[in-house]
Amino acid sequence: MTCSTLRLIVMGVSGCGKSTMANALAARLGLQMVDGDDLHTPASVAKMRSGVALSDEDRWPWLDRVGAYLAEASSEQGRVVACSALRRAYRERIRGRAGDVCFLFLQGDFALIERRLAQRVGHYMQPGLLDSQFRTLETPQPDETDVITLPITDPVDDLVNRALAALQSHQAQHAAN
Repeated sequence: MTCSTLRLIVMGVSGCGKSTMANALAARLGLQMVDGDDLHTPASVAKMRSGVALSDEDRWPWLDRVGAYLAEASSEQGRVVACSALRRAYRERIRGRAGDVCFLFLQGDFALIERRLAQRVGHYMQPGLLDSQFRTLETPQPDETDVITLPITDPVDDLVNRALAALQSHQAQHAAN
């Protein structure tokens, strides 16, 4: 698979495995990876740590930083970001800043993700915010042709293999157009 300027967002609600998947993909592809959580302002982190959901006003500058990070990818090297990108408007904001982006949507049901969050230790995102994440989530629609949906029930290695195959197919389709 060629990775020329691959700008990739691994997206989904908190606890779906974005960071794990993004790290695994970046390692397999030899790309730089950043966790979108690291691009939040201290004020946003404090809000989430205290159990308060972020507003769009909190998110816009963060999404701009995510897009800027991706836009800085050189022509020979791509980048991977773990970022919730829950609403279509958020994905559009990132696209507007970064250009050509491919999203991998890690899809799972509430009960499974709630169990995962209950086992997670040391993260500032409070499990009680999962409800707001699912309420905010706008499942990508078929017209968002740059989004690939993957079920989180598969083991990470299988998800990486499926993602790589889907990305290769996606790149081939767009190269033909």
